[in-house]
Amino acid sequence: MPNTPKYYIVEASALPEVFLKVAEAKRLLSTGEAATVNEATRMTDISRSAFYKYRDSVLPFQNMMTGRIITFQLLLHDKPGLLSNVLEIFALKKANIITINSIVPTNGTAVVTISAETMDLTVQLEELLHDLRLCAGVIKAEVLAG
Repeated sequence: MPNTPKYYIVEASALPEVFLKVAEAKRLLSTGEAATVNEATRMTDISRSAFYKYRDSVLPFQNMMTGRIITFQLLLHDKPGLLSNVLEIFALKKANIITINSIVPTNGTAVVTISAETMDLTVQLEELLHDLRLCAGVIKAEVLAG
């Protein structure tokens, strides 16, 4: 039986530098900033062999999430209109809300899970999370599953 691949989400700072450079080379190629693999590897200071060795194994998180359903978990202050403000952020970024679940608020806070389809997302997932975290009344925002 062939080995089935396992995937991990790892903070970029914990990765070997070559993985980050491969991801950057792939980005340069996909945006047209580099026309060839030779050019992309020169720009990122990695060898072509390193690029080819890891190119199919290194994929930025936001690219993996494109077109998928992502479940977000938020910890919110229990304030009128806050959930509406959060949902507006999703709408502005073109995340299609699939489900919203909330527990009864306790101690002035509520845990809310929101599942959203990200196919039409107009920003990277990290930017959506950043905007959610900046929303007044949001204590915590993270990806729960995807």
